[in-house]
Amino acid sequence: MKEKLVIVESPAKARTISKMLGKDFNIMATMGHIRDLPKSTLGVDVENNFTPKYVSLKAKAKVIKELKEAVKNSKAIYLATDPDREGEAIAWHISEVTKANLSNPKRVVFHEITKEAIDKAFKNTRELDMDLVNAQQARRVLDRLVGYKLSPLLWRKVQRGLSAGRVQSVSLKIIVDREREIEKFVSTEYWNIEALLSKKVKSAAFKATLAGYVTKGKLEIHNESEADQIKKELEVSDYQVLKIKRKSNLRQSPAPFITSTLQQEAWRKLRFSAKQTMVIAQQLYEGLNVEGEGEVGLITYMRTDSTNVARTAVAETRDYITEKYGPAYLPKQARVFSSKVKGAQEAHEAIRPTRINRTPDFIKKSLSADQFKLYQLIWQRMMASQMSPAVFDNTTIDIEAKHQPSKTRYLLRTTSSVNTFPGFTIVYIEGKDEDEEKEQSSLPPMEEGEELKLKSLDATQHFTQPPPRYTEATLIKALEQNGIGRPSTYAPTISTIQEREYITKLKGSLKPSELGMLVNDLLVEHFPDIIGIDFTAAMEAELDKIATEKLDWVPIIRRFYEPFIKEIEAASEKIEKIKPPEEELDELCPECNAKLVIKRGRFGKFIACSRYSKEDDGCRYTRSYQIKTGAKCPDCNSDIVEKYSKKGKIFYGCAGYPNCKFVSFYKPLTKPCPECGALMTKSGQNWAKCTKCGKRKKLEDES
Repeated sequence: MKEKLVIVESPAKARTISKMLGKDFNIMATMGHIRDLPKSTLGVDVENNFTPKYVSLKAKAKVIKELKEAVKNSKAIYLATDPDREGEAIAWHISEVTKANLSNPKRVVFHEITKEAIDKAFKNTRELDMDLVNAQQARRVLDRLVGYKLSPLLWRKVQRGLSAGRVQSVSLKIIVDREREIEKFVSTEYWNIEALLSKKVKSAAFKATLAGYVTKGKLEIHNESEADQIKKELEVSDYQVLKIKRKSNLRQSPAPFITSTLQQEAWRKLRFSAKQTMVIAQQLYEGLNVEGEGEVGLITYMRTDSTNVARTAVAETRDYITEKYGPAYLPKQARVFSSKVKGAQEAHEAIRPTRINRTPDFIKKSLSADQFKLYQLIWQRMMASQMSPAVFDNTTIDIEAKHQPSKTRYLLRTTSSVNTFPGFTIVYIEGKDEDEEKEQSSLPPMEEGEELKLKSLDATQHFTQPPPRYTEATLIKALEQNGIGRPSTYAPTISTIQEREYITKLKGSLKPSELGMLVNDLLVEHFPDIIGIDFTAAMEAELDKIATEKLDWVPIIRRFYEPFIKEIEAASEKIEKIKPPEEELDELCPECNAKLVIKRGRFGKFIACSRYSKEDDGCRYTRSYQIKTGAKCPDCNSDIVEKYSKKGKIFYGCAGYPNCKFVSFYKPLTKPCPECGALMTKSGQNWAKCTKCGKRKKLEDES
């Protein structure tokens, strides 16, 4: 048995670290958490200062036994869990369960898994930080109190299987509030008029939009008759350049990624869900086998709200920029970013490549397609963050259209933006949540007072649009801006409200279901503070102070719990049993001819007769709920349906099961293989693959 023991959470992390530390160290992985609050009970002693009653996880019995044995036989113990509050808490749990606390274990903290970072971390060990542990412990206790008091209330008053939580319920409220805005929105008609103009001498034509009156200001066109009247006057007006404004603008590069901005950009550019992004980022952080290097961590720790970057990494990036693009692309001073996130842990680092010289193309063959896409995004963002700004020459030209008979002076405006120096945009352009109006790339040279010639006019009808539904990217942005949740909570929160069927995805947008709106309205009515945005943000700030200002966590929890439990008791008395919404099918019950409906039970959805009841006068017809994919089974030609594993993972199987055992873990497509006519399944983001001949085809309209 080796005398030096290092304990981490992940086997992948253990493999990477073992290559760097050498033979003197025994490295073991806990395979995640080894202790937590019990699932079956509250697990918090409310009467005794909210003392948590932790239990060792049954599934980790073998791991715990092996860890205890290793601790007993080791002279030096290093706890090398993740460098955030949750990692600190996990290290404490390991120490308590294995009795490593009796051996004065050393805490090892690193933000990247590289030889240099590991060596430095082991030379600068410290003791466990109980302020960080208590900050995480308080958040865990608070979430347990909310979840284990609110969820049973929903079970009793609505249906079993529902859940509520401190962050998830606020997230749901944000989505529902937006849906209500959309429902109440009243669209109004308006018209735009665009002129195609040119100089009197031969030159390229350009577009200008009617902006209002020269003297009276804004002009609104509400209907076609108004548009036609103005158009008639513009057709016989004299056009002249009124005013020219030129300005050179600098567009600075964005900061390197933090967790929330990585999740947002991965959705915008790659269409990765928050959960998918974090899974891939974890793989890149923990280490992959890179040809010529072996196991190595490719990015820094991916759960962070800090935009800080190590000075060595900044220097390396600046050297690479000079070498690759030349001195013009390098600012005189290194760029420093301050975090805009409330309560950001500034001791952490932003998400960046561990080595900027490890370019995406250099390691592409060592990565999967999705790993490469995310690594490339992180690498490009880090590069751009230290590059010179892009320079744009922006021109705005005001044009007068004078209608001589009525003496009306209309104002038209045209703008252009010409990129005179690409700067950071040569490497990276930030994605946008909504389409932006595109400016003309250039305009012909003009002078004030110059007369122009009208070539054509175009009047177009428009209608005001409601605010858009949230996407994962814009929801994460809203949560971050309001100080709700932390980097580790965004992805699981969105996954939870989807799994509970409180929301559905509609072309990438998050739409609340009837059940989600029912649950939200119930919570808003009876627990306005608990799911209030301001209250939740204030609570997050209080929890952060436990770590930053060394506050006692118990009074903070007590101030929350005492009014909360009174609200629970009052709601239990007031709320009547609510029947959850049922979706009616265009199908009749084969036993009694009544309508069939989709019901929700303890184990999820099922189809039943609308007269379903276990009483004597009810109909007992039921069958399993299956979502048809539109594809046919290649073995028996039955429908292929969407199914769920016991762990909630989606897979696809034949509706004829158990007679037919066909199954696929990739989404089947309705269009057959163009080569052999067999079933095609989705393969990656934009590709399909034949299940028979293996032919790959780029996806077009079908997803």
